[in-house]
Amino acid sequence: MRATLRWAHSDLRTHRGEALFLVLATAGIVASLLLATALFGYATNPWQRVFTQSHGAHVWLHTDTAADTGRLAGLDGVDAVAGPYPTASATVSSRGSRASVELRGTPERPSVGRPPIVSGHWLDPATPNGVVLESRLARALLAEPGDTLTVTGTARELTVVGLADSAEPRYRPGEQPGLVWALPSAVPDPGGQVIGLRLTDPGDTSYAVQRAVTVLGAGAIGEVSTWQQARAEAQGDNRLLGQVLGLFGLGALVAAGLAVHGAISTRIRGHLRDLSVLKAIGFTPGQVVRVFLLQHLAYALLGAVAAAALAEALGSRIPGRFGDAVGVWQGLPGHTVALLVIPVGAVLFIGATTGLAAWRAGRVPPVPVPRPAAIPGGRLSGVARRALGVRIPPALVLGWHKAFTRRPRSLATVARLTLPLLLIVVAMSAWTTIDRFHSRPEQIGLPTTLSVRADTDLTDREARTLLERDPQVTAAYPGVETAALVPGQTATIALRGLGTRQDPYPYTLAEGRPARGADEAVAGQGLLDLLDVRVGDWVRMTVGDQPQILHIVGRSIEPENAGRVISTSLDTLRANDPGLRPTLYELRLDRGADPREVADRLATAGRGHLDVHTVTNPADGLSPLRAVVAGLVAVLALIGLIELLTAIGGTVRESERDLLALKAIGLSPRQITAITVTATGLTALAAVLAATALGLPLAHWLIDAQGRSSGIGAGIAQGPSAPLVLLLGAAAVLCAAALAAVPAARAARRRLADTLSAVA
Repeated sequence: MRATLRWAHSDLRTHRGEALFLVLATAGIVASLLLATALFGYATNPWQRVFTQSHGAHVWLHTDTAADTGRLAGLDGVDAVAGPYPTASATVSSRGSRASVELRGTPERPSVGRPPIVSGHWLDPATPNGVVLESRLARALLAEPGDTLTVTGTARELTVVGLADSAEPRYRPGEQPGLVWALPSAVPDPGGQVIGLRLTDPGDTSYAVQRAVTVLGAGAIGEVSTWQQARAEAQGDNRLLGQVLGLFGLGALVAAGLAVHGAISTRIRGHLRDLSVLKAIGFTPGQVVRVFLLQHLAYALLGAVAAAALAEALGSRIPGRFGDAVGVWQGLPGHTVALLVIPVGAVLFIGATTGLAAWRAGRVPPVPVPRPAAIPGGRLSGVARRALGVRIPPALVLGWHKAFTRRPRSLATVARLTLPLLLIVVAMSAWTTIDRFHSRPEQIGLPTTLSVRADTDLTDREARTLLERDPQVTAAYPGVETAALVPGQTATIALRGLGTRQDPYPYTLAEGRPARGADEAVAGQGLLDLLDVRVGDWVRMTVGDQPQILHIVGRSIEPENAGRVISTSLDTLRANDPGLRPTLYELRLDRGADPREVADRLATAGRGHLDVHTVTNPADGLSPLRAVVAGLVAVLALIGLIELLTAIGGTVRESERDLLALKAIGLSPRQITAITVTATGLTALAAVLAATALGLPLAHWLIDAQGRSSGIGAGIAQGPSAPLVLLLGAAAVLCAAALAAVPAARAARRRLADTLSAVA
């Protein structure tokens, strides 16, 4: 044991840099996997916790006031009901902020869908105008208990008495109204009612919705929301961040394992004589294997423990979403298990790859086997000899020969170096795609910047004149958006009529053609998946009690409503309902215009008749992903550096055997150094070309697959620009050449006695 420890200590002193890199790489990998786990827990558990605490309803049905909702309590599979509660749509303002809300008349705190109070208290008959705000809506209005809300268009004022969490679909400006609980007396003129159904089996949600629509009638249903939709919205970007971290963390773990395997294999080839001496003085094969295995397990364990300790102690202090995610994750039941399993799993994986290489060290014979006089494939090829004959620099020809003459070993080196570079290319593609959402939103389904809703006091002509009067408004597209029941009546989708045939709305199409004719429409990927249809099919839906049949002629990129959107022109919807008038206007602004300034001008000009919101960009929630990508690129670059140093060390050691021959034919130390530098640079160049050729298609496939799964649809991926790819390739090749220059120069200037001992 003492001899084993002395050997390990001597090896550590010789390879300090490699040991440090392995520790840092392992720490980065384990930290990435721990953050991914925290984000997954943060994405799922807050909503699940609220749903469980509130004894939430699995289905919420918005109906007209005449619907006999009491019959739903007797349906098979319905365990309990919430409501029905009268509802009214309104717009409230507080501290200069406005929001569309749903006033829900709740006489007492319900047992199903019982919102957990986070601040203040529940409704009190002593405060007849008191309301409780959903917490996300309260943040948008900057409202707290004790504040006063003004109902736009009236003289009414509401007093905030409490804030509560909700497991229902969350507030989204311009898309989903916020939820406000009030006493029935505060909802004097309800426009509908809402009822919640808690099911005995959540898996029967679609069937329960279908039965409810059958009992009440399709014309009585205004909107249906389910617990799956609410959970998907609550998870949102956090789940995507967790997926990205997990994917790259696992990829980096594989790359690190291969780098360790290559490092040990290269060191074994360079220390065959030392290993034979160890065998000769009494080391058993098992002891030799344990030397390498325990040494690298110690490096991996040190990095894993450091990452776990830092994540546990400082993770919750990370600014922004990551800190919140770690803080929530630390309070979850499975936190301790994950904190142990992930580092142990990473260490065991690295140990497994180390063991495969160390096993070869244990098989080295005690007596060194004489090296063959001629290495297979070591002779110059005819092309190489002709290249030397036409005065191509010997360093270039012999460097090419050295890099690729031993094909299995050369291909293994290129493959190990390709993996981290490939993941870097994928990470760069993710970064570029996020930039595309911000710099060219019109290419990813956001051709307009502002969404405006006008009240009934303004006619369509007056509203359009008011909007188009602003000098920075390029176009105002009138439209309507309503909920429609899908065939089978199991869910609702968003049906939009935007623009007219004379002034069509500029949809971003990924497939098919624009909707120009009567009854033609474009649909999002989420709707195509929900209905199991494709471009070219006809679909039937129900709006109120009126059927609407549309021909899908294109697939649009839809970042809203999980892609469950079908869009046509306003003229097509008016063919079914001639009295239909626009309720919203999508505004396209001049390039460079400040949306907030334009929104403020329009709100002022509208004198309370216009509700103006900026169109939400889904990339706004992905801002933390840039820091994630930057961190992952650093970890991957570290792993690539380890592999590069390993390749350089192997090339320098193997060049010692040829040193006498190269000097004998008249090559100077500078030319001999150039051979090794050229061989290393060409190896890096081959890895860069392979990583680019494989990484760009892989990145497009992964990003488009994520787009399809989220409902946005394929067609959003954007690869890095050619200059950026060239910069990556040049940096990798130049870094390889620079790192190889110093050890190659030292080897080329070795003394004759040292060279003879290396050949022996």
